[in-house]
Amino acid sequence: MTLTHDFAQDSRTFARPVVETATLAQDDRLLCGLLADVRAGSASIEPASTKPASIKPASTKPASTETEATVRAQRGRVRVTLKLRHSGPREVDIAYECVGPANAPVVLAAGGISAHKHAIASATYPEAGWWQAQSGHGLDPTRTRILAIDWLGADGTLDTTIDATDQADAIAAVLDALDIDAIAAFVGASYGAMVGLQFAARYPQRLHTLIAISGAHRAHPYASAWRALQRQIVALGQLQCDEAQGLSLARQLAMLSYRTPAEFAERFAEPPSLVHGHVRVAAEDYLEHCGNSYVARTSPTAFLRLSESIDLHRIDPATVTVRTIVVGVIEDRLVPIEDIYDLVQRLPNADIRQLRSKFGHDAFLTETLSIANILEKAITHAVSEHAVSEHTVSEHAVSEHAVSAHAVSEHAVSAHVARVHVADTQVTHAHVGGAA
Repeated sequence: MTLTHDFAQDSRTFARPVVETATLAQDDRLLCGLLADVRAGSASIEPASTKPASIKPASTKPASTETEATVRAQRGRVRVTLKLRHSGPREVDIAYECVGPANAPVVLAAGGISAHKHAIASATYPEAGWWQAQSGHGLDPTRTRILAIDWLGADGTLDTTIDATDQADAIAAVLDALDIDAIAAFVGASYGAMVGLQFAARYPQRLHTLIAISGAHRAHPYASAWRALQRQIVALGQLQCDEAQGLSLARQLAMLSYRTPAEFAERFAEPPSLVHGHVRVAAEDYLEHCGNSYVARTSPTAFLRLSESIDLHRIDPATVTVRTIVVGVIEDRLVPIEDIYDLVQRLPNADIRQLRSKFGHDAFLTETLSIANILEKAITHAVSEHAVSEHTVSEHAVSEHAVSAHAVSEHAVSAHVARVHVADTQVTHAHVGGAA
């Protein structure tokens, strides 16, 4: 049976999810060179301890006795009709993956436009995920249930304008299909932070805490100009019947925006060389490798539509009422720290965490220890508060049910008394009538 739900004034119809058992596709490989770039101690933060704390369950009983090596995962797809903000109703398939105990608090993980449903490895799907460095640290699948999706448009089949609000509605549709009323935390980085802000504004009753890393309430004009050039490069490649080369060059340009001059000065300080009579600089091999790897797993259509989606993002911070922790990187050139400050000042309930990192916008992928410290503390608190909130709601529901049952009981007693009274009156009247 097809169910229809109306949330945030959007009409959505969906069927029950279909569980997948297929192995990981080649496209689900690690982002180019990210884990190899990790440098210990390259960022600073203000944690109480430099050693990440372990995630504690909300109750005194552990949510699961599983270890990271034995934790299981489930994949599936939800077919849903979404009312896209700019394109109207469209039927789409949303792929998802859940890792961790089915009864554990849910934490949603969302990354940049290159991220996907496979965030961390499991016994079911042992390949490294796009945020594998946080497995067991910031993301603990033994005590929380980690949920992630493939972005709308990520497979290149949805060639239409996609908004971050559409992604938020897609996530809500997956939660509906999985019978998840609310999640303890939404951990969004880069584009995922933008989607997280939209989700928090549209579905505040379904989220306790938002952790927004390197994402703000708008796309900065400088960053948008950078992305516009990337899209023009892809378009030029298509005109030249070489869209793969166009996409590769666009990705290489993007890598320069993700990282910093400080990192390149350290890694690629060798002088240029002459190759076949042409100058080749030290960073070119790295950039070409990143570009070619990206082409192997990404559709040009997907890149163009999701890149546009970043630049379309706008939200009034005042509409985000849930508890929000905003993480900014001082060296981030795509999301300047000034935009992070502005966002935090305008959010009703927010805290800020600042990092310094030569990896710039990619710090959420490479600064494992610093990000883990932030996530562990925030998620532990969110899970605990979420459990208390659910317990309070449950008690309130039980109390209301008891009051309702009591009212029904009193009503039944009153009705019985009334019936008796009426019956007595009728008997009396009959008796009187008979005497006449």
